[in-house]
Amino acid sequence: MQTVTRLFDFPYYQLENSPLEKSLVTKQNGQWVATSTEDYLSQANAISRGLLRLGVKPNEKVAIISMTNRTEWNIMDIGVLQLGAQTVPIYPTISQEDYEYVLNHSEAKYCFVSCEEVLEKVLAISSNLKNLKDVYSFDQLENCNHWSQVLEKGKDTSNQDEVDKRKEAVEPGNLATLIYTSGTTGRPKGVMLSHNNIVSNVLSSQPRVPFQTGGVAMSFLPVCHIFERMILYLYCYCGIEIHFAEGLDKISDNVKEVKPDVMTVVPRLLEKVYDAIIAKGTALTGVKKKLFFWAVELGLKYEPYGKNGWLYEKKLGIARKLIFSKWQEALGGNLSTMVSGSAALQARLARVFAAADMPVMEGYGLTETSPVISVNDERNRGWKIGSVGKIIEGVEVKIADDGEILCKGPNVMMGYYKDPEKTAEVLKNGYFHTGDIGEIDAAGFLKITDRKKEMFKTSGGKYVAPQLLENRFKQSRFIEQIMVVGEGEKMPAALIQPNFEFLHEWAKRHEITIGANSDITVNEKVISRFQEEVDMANEDFAKWEKVKQFRLTPDVWSIDDGHLTPTMKLRRKIVKEKYLDLYNSIYGY
Repeated sequence: MQTVTRLFDFPYYQLENSPLEKSLVTKQNGQWVATSTEDYLSQANAISRGLLRLGVKPNEKVAIISMTNRTEWNIMDIGVLQLGAQTVPIYPTISQEDYEYVLNHSEAKYCFVSCEEVLEKVLAISSNLKNLKDVYSFDQLENCNHWSQVLEKGKDTSNQDEVDKRKEAVEPGNLATLIYTSGTTGRPKGVMLSHNNIVSNVLSSQPRVPFQTGGVAMSFLPVCHIFERMILYLYCYCGIEIHFAEGLDKISDNVKEVKPDVMTVVPRLLEKVYDAIIAKGTALTGVKKKLFFWAVELGLKYEPYGKNGWLYEKKLGIARKLIFSKWQEALGGNLSTMVSGSAALQARLARVFAAADMPVMEGYGLTETSPVISVNDERNRGWKIGSVGKIIEGVEVKIADDGEILCKGPNVMMGYYKDPEKTAEVLKNGYFHTGDIGEIDAAGFLKITDRKKEMFKTSGGKYVAPQLLENRFKQSRFIEQIMVVGEGEKMPAALIQPNFEFLHEWAKRHEITIGANSDITVNEKVISRFQEEVDMANEDFAKWEKVKQFRLTPDVWSIDDGHLTPTMKLRRKIVKEKYLDLYNSIYGY
């Protein structure tokens, strides 16, 4: 097989070009269990044969809902796709109401779930599901069919000819998957991505990533999102072992065990890793502490390609040997590349991890663009901190008169499922309107400046880009989450969720007695300390942009409570509604 044109071609390509003993690796009962490329395909074909015997027809939908990434997910994906049917990956922690909507809207015939927690949600709404015939689970559960029953149905290979015929009939332009975007408002939209949408994106992204055949990857970002899913196909294409983390809570243990060369990350994770490292440094004493923070200060000034001169590089070499090598050990010791997406990466994180010799290559894209539009590449001077890199091959980007980024190419979605009106709103003259504001510099690097829908105008007529402010404010260790407000108001202000863990440590060090979270947010000494952080961050902005007032919220902002989307983006409308009293107190309502 010379070329890959459909998603299920990827494992066949791997088998022919770089077969692996450990193609997919998942931890089971405390042991890492590997599936070879050969077994991966053998089981995927058994799933196809089993699904055929269950009556799955071309263009029917099969939902997959998993709390963690795992080998079974990938086998199911290939098994469904090569029948000309489509997979509907669903984010596991969305509400029951959204489960019901997505399963009904997609008309899913079968649903494969990971565990008891997901199964309970599906069973709770089962009487309202119009098309669902049956549910299977990956874990052994008492009250659910096990997915091995489908494999068992596929043991008899007598209908493999039918599987092969179905495979042959799948065209690159056919629908492959429906991905329901979490959206910050309203019902989820089903993004229709074809085989060619995603395949073209994998093949165009491959020259931008320094992946080596036989390398090791750690996968933990949700595979129900297109970013991680596309990367998994890319790993498969490049002949890289994929190890699935047990979950976010186990990530630090898992990286030490697996020692990955590469992994995808989101800025939020890097912020947490950085904060944890700084906390350890703070606990040091004497010379060790001085040396630690000397290295951090040096790292925060990092510029690529030796731009800071030979003396800086000499100091950096010492810092890497004495301090940053320990950071690397904490992340397995082999990590040479991280690829970041989903939200803006703070420049300070890009600098300090690069100084630590674990560069983070930031990219940009959306579910609707399969997802990559642009990405940084450390090689050939293709990396610029503060940008999202250069546009990938085959994709065209232009900046509209109002600054909006417009995208055209084989990666742009087929449209929103059963929603021609919303499709027409974003697809105009062949261009997808991203809703992001950006600019392309003389060297061809794309920079995102804000979300078009999130920019607001104060009553004085001045435009404010909240994301720019929020990113700067989140550099403070006191601030976990922040939402800048002020649309139509006389001034920008902010609702802030403190980093409660750090705040308690700070209070202890300064012998300040603070009680519950609700007491902390009105404590005068705490508010005074936050004011210092706000004043410091405000220095970077023009007079009309500065945050003039703020209020601290007593809760931790979470996905489950509706503050954040599953990809950790702010649900601005909901956050404002939740803290309307605080908002009103800022503006004197």
